[in-house]
Amino acid sequence: MSRNIIVTGAAGALGQAVVEKFKREGYHVIALIRPNADEAVEDADDNYEVDVTDEASVAEFVKEYQIQYGELDAIAMLVGGFAMGSLEETRQADLSKMFQLNFFSAFQMAQGFLPLVKKQQKGTFLFVGARPALQLEDAKGAVAYALSKNLVISLSEILAEECKGTDIRTHVFVPSIIDTAANRENMPEADFSKWVSPAEIADAMHFAVNTPSLRNMTFKLYGGA
Repeated sequence: MSRNIIVTGAAGALGQAVVEKFKREGYHVIALIRPNADEAVEDADDNYEVDVTDEASVAEFVKEYQIQYGELDAIAMLVGGFAMGSLEETRQADLSKMFQLNFFSAFQMAQGFLPLVKKQQKGTFLFVGARPALQLEDAKGAVAYALSKNLVISLSEILAEECKGTDIRTHVFVPSIIDTAANRENMPEADFSKWVSPAEIADAMHFAVNTPSLRNMTFKLYGGA
C-alpha cells in the first residue's frame, strides 16, 4: 500500500526539497502548485493546481483526493510569504496578505483534511512556523509576518488538542533563515553557512513523520543564525 504525502507550495525551494526527500524514501508524493503559475514538480508523482488559501478550492481538492487516493499519511503545509514592517509601519492590508499566505494556506488544508484523518485515526500534519513568532525581539521588524506565523503555531496546538487519544500527530518546524536563492539575493552580505538548508528541514520532517513516539513537537531549526 502506498504511503501518501501531500506537499503544498511544492514548487518552492523548501517544497522541492521535501518532495525529493519523501519521494526518495518511497512515498507517493502529491504536489500542490499555484493555479495558472506554469509550475510543475517533476519529482512528484502527481501535480494538482490548488489555491490553498481558498476554501472552495481546497474543498474540491479534498473530494478529489479521497476518490483518487483514499488514505493520507502526512501533509506538509509549506505555502508562505515574508514581509518586513514595524508595528508603526504595518497596515491592515499587510496583515491580510500575511495571514492569507501563511495562516489561511495552512488552516484551509488542515481543516479540509481533518475529517479524513480523524476517520483513519492516524496521520501527521506538518506546519512551518518562524523564529519571529517565538522570539519577540525578532518580531519587531516583521510584525505582520510574525503574527501570521504565531497563528500557525497556535493552529497546530489546537489541532493537537482536537486529536488527543488518536495516532494523529502535529509538528511545527521553525527555521531561522532558509538558505534559498531568493534569500541570498536579498541578503548578499550575510554568512550563508549559518542558515538552515531546505534539505535539513526536509530531513527533519521525514524523521518526525516516521518516529511515532514524537508527538506535537516544535523543531527549532536555527542553524548558526
